[in-house]
Amino acid sequence: MFSTAQQEWETICQHLKNEYGEATFKNWFSPLVLVSYNEGLVQLGAATKFMRDWIVTNYGDKIRDLWQDVNPAVDTIEIIVKQTQSAPSLTKPQATPTTIVVQNGNETEGPNFVESALDSRFTFENFVVGKPNELAYAAALRVAESKTVQFNPLFLYGGVGLGKTHLMHAIAWHIKKCHPDRRVIYLSAEKFMYQFIRALRFKDTVAFKEQFRSVDVLMIDDVQFISGKDTTQEEFFHTFNALVDRNRQLIVSADKSPSDLQGMEERLKSRLGWGLVADIHPTTYELRLGILQAKAESLHTAIPKDVMEFLAYKIASNIRELEGALNRIIAHSTLVGREITLEMTQEVLRDLLKANDRRVTIEDIQKRVAEYYSIKTSDMQSARRSQNVARPRQIAMYLSKILTTRSLPEIGRKFGGRDHTTVIHAVKKVEELFSQDKEFAEDIEILRRTLEV
Repeated sequence: MFSTAQQEWETICQHLKNEYGEATFKNWFSPLVLVSYNEGLVQLGAATKFMRDWIVTNYGDKIRDLWQDVNPAVDTIEIIVKQTQSAPSLTKPQATPTTIVVQNGNETEGPNFVESALDSRFTFENFVVGKPNELAYAAALRVAESKTVQFNPLFLYGGVGLGKTHLMHAIAWHIKKCHPDRRVIYLSAEKFMYQFIRALRFKDTVAFKEQFRSVDVLMIDDVQFISGKDTTQEEFFHTFNALVDRNRQLIVSADKSPSDLQGMEERLKSRLGWGLVADIHPTTYELRLGILQAKAESLHTAIPKDVMEFLAYKIASNIRELEGALNRIIAHSTLVGREITLEMTQEVLRDLLKANDRRVTIEDIQKRVAEYYSIKTSDMQSARRSQNVARPRQIAMYLSKILTTRSLPEIGRKFGGRDHTTVIHAVKKVEELFSQDKEFAEDIEILRRTLEV
C-alpha cells in the first residue's frame, strides 16, 4: 500500500514540477516526504512548521486535487512537521509558524535551527577550491568554525552557478554539526519576504520579529530579490541592526556587490558592506577541470581525459551547467549503453555546446586586451614596440587565432597591416610564455574566458 502511494506521490511531483517550474518545486515540494498512507488518508512530512504552513496555505488544494486525479480513493491529505504528531488540514490557513525542534526526545519551541531544504551535497568537503573562490571559501569556513562573530556581515557575491549557495549551505551544515546549540536561520530572501508578508497579513509581526532577531546566526541567500521591495527592505534593515547590536552573526549572498545592488536603499547597501565582502570570480579552466574530476569521482564513473578537458574548455559559463553536462553524458551512457567518448559527448551535448559558442571578433579581442592591460585600443594597430604595448598586442594576436576563424594574413591586417609571419611569431611567443609563467597563463585564461562568456 505504501509503495503504491509513493509511486502516486512521484507522479504528482512531476505534475507540480511541470506546472510551477524547477525553482519552486525545489524550494517547496522536493523537501516533502511521504510519511504514511492509510484508508484514504495521506500524510506528507515537511522539514519545518513554516514550510508546512506555507504549503498548506498556498498549494494545499492543488496537491489534494492532483492526488484525487491519480487516486480517487484518497479523500484526506495532511501535512505534518516530521518531528511532531500534529497534522493540520491542508485547506486551512495556519497560525504564525514556529519551528519544532526535538532535543533529547522532547519537543521544544524553536527556532534552534531552521533549514530551508539544505542540500546534503553542499558541504565544505565537496567544495572544490581554486583561485577564483579561495577568499570566499576561507571566509565562509572561518565564520562556520568560530563561535564569535568574525565579520559582520559576511557578504558573498558572484554570478549564477559559481558556488554562493554551496558555501551558504556548507556554513549551515558545519554549524549544525559542530555547534548544535547555536540558533540558526537559513533561508532565501524570497522566503524572508513571504514570511514577513504573512506576518503582516495575520497581524503577527511581533512573533516574526522575535523569530528573526533572537537567533545566533541569520543567513539570507540571494538578497538581491528584495531590491525594490521597500517594506521588506525596511524590516530587513531593522533586523540587521538588531542582530549587529546583539553581536549576532549575519551571512548574506547576492549576485552583485553591495554597492551595485540596484533598487536597494543606500543605507542598507552601506550596512551590507560593513563586514567582509568576498566575491567569487568566474571559474578558470583548471578549476573547472578539478570540479569535473571531483564530480566524476563522487559518481564512481571513469571519464576519459580528453572528454574532461573538452568540457572544461567549452562550458565556461557556470559550475551548475558544467556539472549538468557531465550528468547528461553519464546518464546517456548508462541508459543507452554507449561508451563515453569525445564524439559521443559532442553529439549528446550539441544543444548546450551551441548555446555556449559565441562569435568573437578581432575588434572584441583588441578592446578587451587593451582594457585588461590599461593601454589604448589604437595601440593594437600602432608601430609602438615598447614592452608594455608589444606584449598585449601579441596576446591579442594569439587570442584572435584561437578564438576566431580568421586567417593569419587577415589577423595581421587587423593589427596595423602586419605580415602573417609577425602573427606566427606572436602566437609562438605567447605559447612559450604560457607554459613557463603560471601568472601569465592565468592572465590568458581570464581573457579567453571573459571573451567566450
